[in-house]
Amino acid sequence: MNTLYEIMEKVLPFSWMEYNFMKNALLAVILITPLFGILGTMIVNNRMAFFSDALGHSALTGIALGAVLGIADTDISMIIYAIIFAVLLNYIKRKKTLSTDTLISVFSSFSMAIGLVFLSKGGNFSKYSSLLLGDILSISAQEIRLLGIVFILTLLYWFFFFNKLNSVALNTSLARSKSIKADLVEASFCILIAVIVMLSIKWVGILIINALLTLPAAASRNISSNMREYHLFSVLVSVFSGITGLILSFYLGTATGPTVVIIAALMFFITMILGNIKNR
Repeated sequence: MNTLYEIMEKVLPFSWMEYNFMKNALLAVILITPLFGILGTMIVNNRMAFFSDALGHSALTGIALGAVLGIADTDISMIIYAIIFAVLLNYIKRKKTLSTDTLISVFSSFSMAIGLVFLSKGGNFSKYSSLLLGDILSISAQEIRLLGIVFILTLLYWFFFFNKLNSVALNTSLARSKSIKADLVEASFCILIAVIVMLSIKWVGILIINALLTLPAAASRNISSNMREYHLFSVLVSVFSGITGLILSFYLGTATGPTVVIIAALMFFITMILGNIKNR
């Protein structure tokens, strides 16, 4: 970590780099935002924005269950609950008893309400309120290493499963005809989203994590001509928004997560205008 700090100080000789918490936050942003950019493209393609939003809200229930069961590390209970929630929701969604957005809305509302009931009992919710907006400035060196491992594992998953995921997103029946186990591929992707959302939630925030997953991909879609550009621009928009939002929040004294979302939203509107001009 010290070597990384030295390199960063030489490459980025700015006043905000004098603080270790800003160096940690920058490293975290460099690791988190590409993941959001990559995952966001498939989330947008599969119309899963509601799904990722529901996962973010389920974090409260995971924490509540951990507290009730006496689990010291609520991150573990949060991840386990999110995985179960994601797999169950994906399974029920395939049955198509209701429209997908309605089903997800019901699950999300019910899960969040349960979490709020337990966490607010006795007026104790205030100590969990930081999860709503997140605080990436509090990330530790150990947590950054964990993000590094998740980053590598996600890239490996993407390398081996991207074509299958894309096939399932385009046409599930056609994917099955090519011997692709669509249900297994969808379930594994849901689990991946669940793990990354839960690991990022306390740094990004429950209220805005879905925006950071979907806005870069949506912005990229406005100006992309092919799949390669779609993924590349999504990652670039996500990284740019993350770094710019982090620096601006330092100088403006604002919360980092919402500032990043504002930058990402501005990028969406800019690319929408550019896309309209390009298509004329």
